Amino acid sequence: MEQNAELTQAIWKKSSHSGGSGGNCVEVVGLTGGRRAVRDSKDLTVPALVVEAGAWVAFVEGVRNDKF
Repeated sequence: MEQNAELTQAIWKKSSHSGGSGGNCVEVVGLTGGRRAVRDSKDLTVPALVVEAGAWVAFVEGVRNDKF
């Protein structure tokens, strides 16, 4: 499936830390090959950031280990 079609048909998941009213709203979706797409749900005109599987794993590990 083409990446644009994948993103259009995706079922995005909002971060539980995004707050309910106008807060920092980050959404993520899994794509083929273990890639992930991340977007700002407040401004859907900005293209999603798509990262490779290894980069996503490193990011999540960094968050879990308070590296950011």
